Amino acid sequence: MGFGVFIHRTDSIYDDSPAEQYRFPGQYLSRVQASVGDWIIYYEPRKVAATRGYFAVAKVAQVIPDPKAPEMYLALIEPGSYLDFVNAVPFSGPDGVIERGVLNEAGRISGRAQAAVRPISAADFNRILSIGLAEDQPELPRSGQAIDTLSPNGFSEDVQAPFMVEQERVRVTELSSRIVRDRLFRRLILQAYDKRCAVTGLKLINGGGRAEVDAAHIRPVEANGPDILSNGIALSGTAHWMFDRGLIGLSDDLEILVSRHANDRDSIQSLIHKTGKAISPAAIHERPHPQFLQWHRENTFKH
Repeated sequence: MGFGVFIHRTDSIYDDSPAEQYRFPGQYLSRVQASVGDWIIYYEPRKVAATRGYFAVAKVAQVIPDPKAPEMYLALIEPGSYLDFVNAVPFSGPDGVIERGVLNEAGRISGRAQAAVRPISAADFNRILSIGLAEDQPELPRSGQAIDTLSPNGFSEDVQAPFMVEQERVRVTELSSRIVRDRLFRRLILQAYDKRCAVTGLKLINGGGRAEVDAAHIRPVEANGPDILSNGIALSGTAHWMFDRGLIGLSDDLEILVSRHANDRDSIQSLIHKTGKAISPAAIHERPHPQFLQWHRENTFKH
């Protein structure tokens, strides 16, 4: 097992769904197989407009032949492991290239940086992870409950390990923590929606500096919904309650649907944004994905 980097473009020609599977040609089979059972980082190339750089982490569960195409393979992602970074990590920073493993002996970027799949050292993996998940100012929860004290690298202060190998595994363990993932997911969604409820359009900040909005999963975690931006939406407490109980839903073009089973449709309509559509982020990869919206309509929304 070993850490890896998988290159993925938002406009990829491959049938990729980063939270579920990564499609690749046979030339990279041995490299991908080396990451089975371990974590990889997704990277979007610099030549892509508005590139996200290193943008997410996920765990590879297994590799299978692509049933739809000969000589192609699928790296299946372990359900619930994918996590978007709260900070996109650029290829280069103030101190030079972030992923030092792409440099040659002369300290220059080698052809290895062009490989769609490549191994990455534990040191590079941890460096990228620390930047991607750093929370200088953690997003406060809606209520006043206490939150874990975090270091600038996004992990708990009480996590201390004397050896690098232990530190690597401790950080990987943190990636599987539901508490950590919920906190990071909330920050991601509130950033994308500017702390504004997608259904009502209201942006309310209480006296304690807390945004009165929830980060809601469209397809719930309990139903194998991933912690991916496109499976999230910012909702006020009331809108969140109605969404989870199927009293409101969303069409693929984000029209707000009101269930016929709602006992006070007029009041619900009065809460909805005047356009009749949910507010959405500008970036395509941050908007609710149709596959998750369809799941909600088929499994939660009361028609």
